[in-house]
Amino acid sequence: MNTKPNGTITLQGEIKHVTYRDERTGYSVVRLNVPNLEGPVTAVGIFPFAAAGETVSLAGEWVIHPRFGRQFKVQSCFPTVPASAAGIERYLGGGSIKGIGPVTAKKIVKAFGERALEILDQEPDRLAEVDGIGPNRRQRILSGWKARSAARDTLLFLYSAGVTTTLAEKILRRYGEQTVNRIRENPYRLAEEVWGIGFLTADRIAAGLGFKPDSPQRMDAGILHTLRTLSEAGHLYSPLPDLIARACETLSAPPESIREAVSRNVARGDLILEEHQGEQAVYLASSYRAEARVASRLNALLSFPPPGDNPECDLGEFLRKFPLRLSSRQVEALRLAIRKKVLIITGGPGTGKTTLVRALLQLHRGQGKKVALAAPTGRAAKRLQETTGHPARTVHRLLEYRVQDGSFSRNAENPLNCDLLVVDEVSMLDVHLAASLLDAVPSEASLILVGDADQLPSVGPGNVLRECIDSGKVPIVELNEIFRQSRESLIVVNAHRIRDGQMPVFARQGGFSGGFCFIQEEDPGKVAMKVCELVTRTLPNGYGLDPMEEIQVLCPMHKGEAGAMALNERLQSALNGGAEALHRGGRLYRVNDRIMQVRNDYEKEVFNGDIGRILSIDPEEQVAVLVFDGRAVPYPFEDLDQVIPAYAITVHKSQGSEYPAVVLPLTTQHYLMLQRNLLYTALTRAKRFAVIVGTKKAVSIAVRNDRVQHRFSRLACRLTGACRS
Repeated sequence: MNTKPNGTITLQGEIKHVTYRDERTGYSVVRLNVPNLEGPVTAVGIFPFAAAGETVSLAGEWVIHPRFGRQFKVQSCFPTVPASAAGIERYLGGGSIKGIGPVTAKKIVKAFGERALEILDQEPDRLAEVDGIGPNRRQRILSGWKARSAARDTLLFLYSAGVTTTLAEKILRRYGEQTVNRIRENPYRLAEEVWGIGFLTADRIAAGLGFKPDSPQRMDAGILHTLRTLSEAGHLYSPLPDLIARACETLSAPPESIREAVSRNVARGDLILEEHQGEQAVYLASSYRAEARVASRLNALLSFPPPGDNPECDLGEFLRKFPLRLSSRQVEALRLAIRKKVLIITGGPGTGKTTLVRALLQLHRGQGKKVALAAPTGRAAKRLQETTGHPARTVHRLLEYRVQDGSFSRNAENPLNCDLLVVDEVSMLDVHLAASLLDAVPSEASLILVGDADQLPSVGPGNVLRECIDSGKVPIVELNEIFRQSRESLIVVNAHRIRDGQMPVFARQGGFSGGFCFIQEEDPGKVAMKVCELVTRTLPNGYGLDPMEEIQVLCPMHKGEAGAMALNERLQSALNGGAEALHRGGRLYRVNDRIMQVRNDYEKEVFNGDIGRILSIDPEEQVAVLVFDGRAVPYPFEDLDQVIPAYAITVHKSQGSEYPAVVLPLTTQHYLMLQRNLLYTALTRAKRFAVIVGTKKAVSIAVRNDRVQHRFSRLACRLTGACRS
């Protein structure tokens, strides 16, 4: 232990035990063995590395914690190499090096003693002398050792720049040995190129590296960040005055600087500035091109004549043979499908959309035509296949996504091989995916878009289905008759009542009628308790439902006592509390946990909204295996921030899915999200049972609030020709 002139104390020692660690921030509480000090020292602070066996050099000060007593408060931490054989064994076996666990570490140290680290560095082939280490395992160990050694200097640079440990690992994976050069050149690139890093984090790193507040890189990055934030909220553009105001607030910069940055990015082609009816709209170039392509391709398809070899008499003969009686609207849809190149079929639950799609498929297949079915998500595609008996794929798989360059194999030059394309759940289709899909539709094919325009719009930017309807350019059939068997379900009846602005029909307190139940509870904490009771006991015991597979809690919001985050903690503990666990990034992951992917990972072929389970967690290899629809997918620990617990999810994330039972907490605490289309969407996710726990006041607020959030988009305008792309 030494004391510097400024009063800072330095300690050198070996980490004996990690009491607590937040992988997201690197904040740790460790027990440290320090030579010449009696007993282990408790050290608290930011550790770029914290694993048992690590030897570290710390700078800081002694403090007295009111509860835990004397501690060493860490100001800086640098790793050093352990010297003793015992320290080396603990270091190698501490779980920080892939391929080496405690047993293997013991064998290596037994073979090489205090020279073990030297052997790994300078004579790695000698690992062959260690019992039980074959060629494949030797290669894994050496790869892990080299990666660990090479990463130290880079990670310490990132740490000194204010990067958290989890993000530092991601950055290192993205840029490798070029990390330091890339970030010194322009740290704002992190916000564009590394998932999980936003502008504010990149801005903090840039400030630490000496970038000035008015630097062109910062101004440009702030503009792009503002537009991307709006895109995440569903907007395709921003009116110029709004963009300037938002960017001024984000960047603490004058409007003149923002205008200069916009002009600079427009000249460079990163932004598009378009004026229509006196309003100047600023688009990200990619969003502008996508919106223009959707309008152009739809108008092109509508301009082609429909297939002409399907006379009305064929339809009459088909209807006589079809096993189900179709409503007049369904027959009209069949007739329009014959006459038109593009058709939208919309309607609520129980109105016969699925029966109509089956009839359309049978009609076209009876004429020897090639039919393709698709939906935006895997769950929606699976449901479409189950209800029609015809193979269905996700849009990404239909278009044959290419991981190597992030493009689709199917496009305008290599269109789909089909005569009819049916796309279900079109309300989920954002403008970028819609553009890629329409590019790949052959000019001679017909296109049928099926969806419920009253549901929540897509998570991604745009409102494709609603704007196609509002444009008046695309032929539409709206199915509005509830079939008799569906009228027996209060889920269906109440969904339509909510859509029409009427309060749902409530059965007696706590009783099911037609599959629907409302439980009155005002206190958000008690709402959360009741939701857990329903999921863990009432529904499984009373109705034989599997709480891990057949019951889904849907929440209007993430936060709050009855929000998705709090309910996930409760339900994970109640349903899976004893399983093997991993702490990572402030979250707890357990074997058998129900989880949801929250971003598209094309390399893994797992997409935003996919739900799976954790099959295994391997601390030695630092990999977890997750299962999605029966397919096992390995996840390195650093990728686990792509998944969240899914015992409770937001209503937005449930789009395209159906569950045997849905439990919906609904309180006035959710006021900001209480909207008619959100309540309608939640209720239509339930097949057999739907339970609302909360207050009738909250239900009433949601039913009355039909102000759908406006999304800045000009698709309808482009379809009609009022806007010229």
